[in-house]
Amino acid sequence: MSSTPESTPLLRELVRTKPVEQSIADTQEPEHALRRSLSALDLTVFGVGVIIGTGIFVLTGTAAKNHAGPAVALSFAAAGIVCGLAALCYAELASTVPVAGSAYIFAYSTIGELPAWIIGWDLILELALGAAVVAVGWSGYVQSLLESGGITLPHAISGSTTGGWSFNLLATALVLLLTGVIVLGMKISAEVTRVIVAIKVTVVLVVIVAGLFFIKSDNYSPFIPPAQTVEGKSGGQSPMVQALFGYTPTDFGVMGIFTAAAVVFFAFIGFDVVATAAEETRNPQRDVPRGILGSLLICTVLYMAVSLVVTGMQKYTELSSDAPLSDAFKAVGQHVFADIINVGAVAGLTSVTMILLLGQSRVFFAMSRDGLLPRTFSTVHPRFGTPAKAVLMLGLVVAVLAGLIPLEELSELVNIGTLFAFIVVSIGVIVLRRTRPDLPRSFRCPGVPVLPVLSVLASLWLMLNLPVDTWLRFVIWMVIGMVVFFLYGRGHSRLGLAARSQAPAGPDGPR
Repeated sequence: MSSTPESTPLLRELVRTKPVEQSIADTQEPEHALRRSLSALDLTVFGVGVIIGTGIFVLTGTAAKNHAGPAVALSFAAAGIVCGLAALCYAELASTVPVAGSAYIFAYSTIGELPAWIIGWDLILELALGAAVVAVGWSGYVQSLLESGGITLPHAISGSTTGGWSFNLLATALVLLLTGVIVLGMKISAEVTRVIVAIKVTVVLVVIVAGLFFIKSDNYSPFIPPAQTVEGKSGGQSPMVQALFGYTPTDFGVMGIFTAAAVVFFAFIGFDVVATAAEETRNPQRDVPRGILGSLLICTVLYMAVSLVVTGMQKYTELSSDAPLSDAFKAVGQHVFADIINVGAVAGLTSVTMILLLGQSRVFFAMSRDGLLPRTFSTVHPRFGTPAKAVLMLGLVVAVLAGLIPLEELSELVNIGTLFAFIVVSIGVIVLRRTRPDLPRSFRCPGVPVLPVLSVLASLWLMLNLPVDTWLRFVIWMVIGMVVFFLYGRGHSRLGLAARSQAPAGPDGPR
């Protein structure tokens, strides 16, 4: 053993895993235990609430006009399949390790402490930026509705990026209001979400049914437009796949369907947040897989239906890039539907912001409970049963981001962070099947290891379609995370402290 390099103990320390039994036992600590109050319906509503946002009102037209034509419906199907691969992996791990933290806790149980920290750090950024960006979008829709009623906010509080700096008061107010709701408890959060989701799904269904009466079959011809080569972008705006391999995505034709799938994929982001609520679900082994897969299926069907309606109402070449759905109704003389669609968008973005804030607080809570972040943030409020300190602190940070910082370019960090989490979770399924085949699994991902490998490859391909600048920002955030880990997390890790004191960290001890 004397010839073992010095780096070997450090490497073992960084890749030690937390036994599943210990993760589950931690959920029973009185001061750090979340209340179980959610059902499969609640989780499905959460999933639909976070997935259906601006994507259904904006990306449909953008993808059809620029990349796939009427075949954008097939692009939504392809993106849904890619998400479905990852969703099956999430469903198995969430039912096997029903603990708050989602991909973070899955990585801790399968790959090791440092990878878990990296994915947790990634999720914190992803969900914070996601909530801030969506809140800013919500503010824009509300201001549009106010302006249609003759009310215009002063420039200083409108958040406008033109005409000098301004503070986005509406976005900040939304984040603070929803933070307060989340502090009050998971059950009230679920009830509020249920009302909001009912409103926006009703709006989507009304749009689909009403749009059927204005479809012209000629608008579907050709369903798959002829392929077109496109000029590659340069510098940091070029896709990573172009920078590495010189490949430029193709618009229209069969390959255009997959190019559009890379665009509309981001309309599905959020179903993974359902897994963060596993610890607060009454029967997580049964209900979490139902919530994840059920919400993804519902949203895929709605996305495909909306895309078929909008491309049938208006020729794909004439679709608006900013508000394709409302503008398609205006094009057929149905202006009243534009305001109805804006109401649906406001409701949609409200629930998206809320669930992203909720998911972020649960990841932060889980990392704090493990000692990788200050333990005070994992203390549960005695009355509300929520990690109130973490919720309030994170809510204030996101409120500041939403009010002060233009986040358009940074929003792509949300996309790359989500795809990175998909890859880690897919690998985790394979690893846990081999290291802990004895664990009870109420839901088993089919086709292991082939299906998880396909999920990894599909997610990696979509990551490579993101700009070089996004990759650079992602790497910088990861480097900052590594510094924080070695300065604080590594020394305060409960698993590490138990190992150093030679105290058992669980039934199998620290690995």
